[in-house]
Amino acid sequence: MGTAILWMAVLTGFVILVVSASNFKETAPCNGIVVKLSGSDDNFFIGEKDIKALIARNKDLNPIGKPVSAINMAGLEQMVAQDPWVKQADLFIDNQHRLNIKVTQREPVARVFTVTGNSFYLDADRDRIPVSERYTARVPVFTGFPTDAPQLQQADSALTAGIVDLSRYVLSDPFWMAQVEQVNITGDRKFEITPKLGDHIIDFGEGVDIEKKFGKLMAFYKEGLSRVGWNNYTRINVAFENEVVCTRKDGTPPPKPIPPHIDSVDVDMAGTGDTAVVANPAKETPSHTDKRTEKPAAKPAPKKDVKPVAKKQTAKPQDKKPQRTPKAVYKPAERSVNTTKKHRTP
Repeated sequence: MGTAILWMAVLTGFVILVVSASNFKETAPCNGIVVKLSGSDDNFFIGEKDIKALIARNKDLNPIGKPVSAINMAGLEQMVAQDPWVKQADLFIDNQHRLNIKVTQREPVARVFTVTGNSFYLDADRDRIPVSERYTARVPVFTGFPTDAPQLQQADSALTAGIVDLSRYVLSDPFWMAQVEQVNITGDRKFEITPKLGDHIIDFGEGVDIEKKFGKLMAFYKEGLSRVGWNNYTRINVAFENEVVCTRKDGTPPPKPIPPHIDSVDVDMAGTGDTAVVANPAKETPSHTDKRTEKPAAKPAPKKDVKPVAKKQTAKPQDKKPQRTPKAVYKPAERSVNTTKKHRTP
């Protein structure tokens, strides 16, 4: 009986102490604010002083000197979360009667310039973030965004999604982050990439199949430009399915021999005199071989003397060379094949 009475007394005293401490915490005044910032980037667009100044400006919500029970926690959390750089805010009172504010800031993935010259950031959630005077994020730059309106139309929303997806892929790859200088948005809402290395423009098309397009471009960099030079093309188009189409500069020297695993054939483009060098996978080589073998058989012996004269008379004069816009179409090969002397590189 005595032991039971003793335990009951101890339990009662403990309950009294807990209730007293809780009442004291509720009635004790708040004596400080502690701000903690979190994010993957150490360079924060909003600082501890900014959060404290934001709270201090509102006398009704400022918790300093007020009893803990009188602090409007929901109002403070809503006020902090309204800052455009704040993604999430969590508030609580610690045992030292201080208001703790844990802030998760928004992380930009792309910087966008509109056609009127205004600029803003986009985060991974496709939300706009204003530009900060304190810090500039190192993210891909997009120019030519068609509107400044905060409420986007369906086409502009799809364009924003493409910007975010393209920029996140570039950010995830160190090579493309170093190679992509900026991305221009065309009038039909497609992307043109200006690289840092090479005197050419990359026609990327719409912001779909991003990984596949960059894979084709990387293969062309390794197998094509590494052999013919980085400044021989004005445009490289990766928007087509399973091929890379290139536009060569006027007056460039003849293409160098191509690697063994690529086959090529010259094709007259609709009789205009422009020539496209088409590089195909190994599986398409037999069709080209048949075309080449048909040409010698189609030349009769009696007309052998007439054809050279006709070719000289109908040959395109040199004055039309500036109008020619040769193109090259490159397709990555699946297996190696033997080449001949007639083969040429894209």
